[in-house]
Amino acid sequence: MNRPYNVLFVCTGNSARSILAESILNRVGAGKFVAWSAGSMPAGQVNPLALALLRKLNYRVDHLRSKPWDEFSRTSNPEAPELDFVFTVCDNAAGEVCPIWPGQPMSAHWGLPDPAAVKGTEAEQALAFGDAYRMLYNRIEILVNLPVSSLDRLTLQKRLDEIGKATGKPEPAGR
Repeated sequence: MNRPYNVLFVCTGNSARSILAESILNRVGAGKFVAWSAGSMPAGQVNPLALALLRKLNYRVDHLRSKPWDEFSRTSNPEAPELDFVFTVCDNAAGEVCPIWPGQPMSAHWGLPDPAAVKGTEAEQALAFGDAYRMLYNRIEILVNLPVSSLDRLTLQKRLDEIGKATGKPEPAGR
């Protein structure tokens, strides 16, 4: 393939997890992957705690926005990029009927807890966003290091599904 792989991260609100994933992959996979994010029912704004974490980690955030997944469907947008991968990062989006994505992309569910749903102190909320970031970073780092072009479709699908189970937390000793 003569172009980077196009990846869409999907969540319901497109305000936290999918935004984090988009940012991480665009940094870690630069040159090999191009990432976007979208939501089935976008919140209309990016969660301030997601933006604060990304800024703290020196990510660009000026271009990030909460947007509908229709922007990536050829039915709604004939100019939509041809997608190679679509990953759902929340359980609600995984159960929804998705649009027809251009390019017949491979898909997998990479669900993780919603840090925006955490109630508590600022420190507890920041910890939830940090945990989500670490889980996504770990999964994305595995994706970026996969020999995508040399794997057959069935093997690649199996690996994508396995990545969705990676937590980003150290394994207990003795495993």
